[in-house]
Amino acid sequence: MTIDGETAKDFDDAISIKATGKGTKIYVHIADVSAYVRPGSRIDIEAFSRGTSFYLGNRVIPMLPEKLSNDLCSLREGVPRLTLTAEMNFDSKGNLVKFEAFRGVIKVNRRLTYTRADELISRKALGQLPRTLQQMYRFAKLLNEKRIADGRLDLNLTDEEVIYEDSHVKEIRFATRLKSHMLIEEFMLLANEAVAT
Repeated sequence: MTIDGETAKDFDDAISIKATGKGTKIYVHIADVSAYVRPGSRIDIEAFSRGTSFYLGNRVIPMLPEKLSNDLCSLREGVPRLTLTAEMNFDSKGNLVKFEAFRGVIKVNRRLTYTRADELISRKALGQLPRTLQQMYRFAKLLNEKRIADGRLDLNLTDEEVIYEDSHVKEIRFATRLKSHMLIEEFMLLANEAVAT
């Protein structure tokens, strides 16, 4: 599944979870941009000079052309897409016991927003999707508690949301931090740490 903001157009990461006999297996799938952008190409040079996509209120200046960022390299629901996948096996205490990275093809089953994912986590709804999200959240919470016990520093910085009406700023308010945000943050940290290690 992908979990992104309400207005997101490019879905560059997806997550999966699987219970194993000895623990939990987490997959973090990242869109494989390298399958489309060759080193030293004009697109590669331009992307390198930009460094990132710029989110400017209600518009975006993408790092890559929109055909790539919003289509070919976007992990859209129901569409096979090329990925780089981090597969991480954990024991019951949240310790990483095995890591593998590989190229693959995935088809996202569900595209969720942070708000919808949070509702499904919090409401204890019935069905496979809520159960999977609740399982993911429990595991993310275990990892978060483990990180804090290991000395992790959490900065509780507030994010702001700019609310637009047409192209005019209507309101600026503090963004609410949801359980779904924490879930994605923990899984992305997992993948980054595993790859770096």
